[in-house]
Amino acid sequence: MSGVILTLNAGSSSLKFAVFDASVTAPKTATIGGKITDIGRDPAFAARDAEGRALDKGLLITLDPSLDHEQLMALLLPWLSEHLGTQPLLAVGHRVVHGGQKFQKPTPITDEVLAALEVLAPLAPLHQPHNLAAIHAVSNWQPGLQQIACFDTSFHSGRERLAELFALPRVLSDEGIIRYGFHGLSYQYIAGVLPDHLGPLANGRVIVAHLGNGSSMCAMKDSKSAATSMGFTALDGLMMGRRCGTLDPGVVLYLMQAKGMNAAEVEDLLYRQSGLLGVSGISNNMQVLLQSDDPHAQEAVDLYCYRAASVLAGLVPAVGGLDVLVFTAGIGENAPDVRKKICDRLTWLGVTLNPDANAENAVEISAQHSSVRVLTLPTNEEAVVASACRSFLALP
Repeated sequence: MSGVILTLNAGSSSLKFAVFDASVTAPKTATIGGKITDIGRDPAFAARDAEGRALDKGLLITLDPSLDHEQLMALLLPWLSEHLGTQPLLAVGHRVVHGGQKFQKPTPITDEVLAALEVLAPLAPLHQPHNLAAIHAVSNWQPGLQQIACFDTSFHSGRERLAELFALPRVLSDEGIIRYGFHGLSYQYIAGVLPDHLGPLANGRVIVAHLGNGSSMCAMKDSKSAATSMGFTALDGLMMGRRCGTLDPGVVLYLMQAKGMNAAEVEDLLYRQSGLLGVSGISNNMQVLLQSDDPHAQEAVDLYCYRAASVLAGLVPAVGGLDVLVFTAGIGENAPDVRKKICDRLTWLGVTLNPDANAENAVEISAQHSSVRVLTLPTNEEAVVASACRSFLALP
């Protein structure tokens, strides 16, 4: 069947989109790709074709900072329609961060599904509301168009029960207060391409570090999730751009009882004012901090790397050792200094980098004598979503 598949990834301050040829069995390269960034502050739009050529911005050349995700989608979708030409749009696939216990595989979107996903929005406040806004915008644009939700949590379903439980009263666990894990679309993509680089070793003891403005790690064995750093929400685990990561819950009680903060204020502090931004007092952008000579910036970077090494070490028991370490996402793929600082704390695990390969952002950056293979691989969540849509369309 000729036609295209559109994928949408609506984040806290960005909208990423990609168009894939539906006739390609395992789509990896988008025919059109782009994003709207800095939504709510100073929005900017950029898009390119498969050859990397910039596309005409049209009506999206100037964007109003007051526009929200759904309003921006209402501008983006007609622009996309014009650039698709005569190719029919067959389906739209959405990255949805939280699927809870109910949604453990890609799911066609219905009114009932949307209602269930709305209930999960408080568990992923930076993402879920915007994921759903994109779905509503598509429905308003083309009501009959097939839409598929692909969940960041689904890759982690099937882990052993101990990897999911908190030490809370059983009744709360039974209600669904468990460790879900996130960034699953990214981990699914890496698991799928690792055999191309490692052969049978790809099914060994692997830890993938998805390091970006949102950061997490996943320990995998037999290409499946065994344990991951994020838990009930996407706030847990690693220090991130604006999120604090793992925190003594007593701090939350102190903030509310002694500082008089309410739940909304605590949520804003932990999700938006902490992490690299909070520690540095400068920026949540790792590249900005790496280039700064401010000691607070250096401390923020050092704490990020210390916490990353500590979390990684804590995941090793879930798979019984470490054969492969993979860095991916914006920081993981593009920040040699961060990778070095993390790996320097892991020499006891047999991790040794090749300094030249690491500096060049090569695919394999481990030294020849390293007992752990270390790779940097770009992730492609959009390709995973497009493949899921092809399956629902039953394309050959």
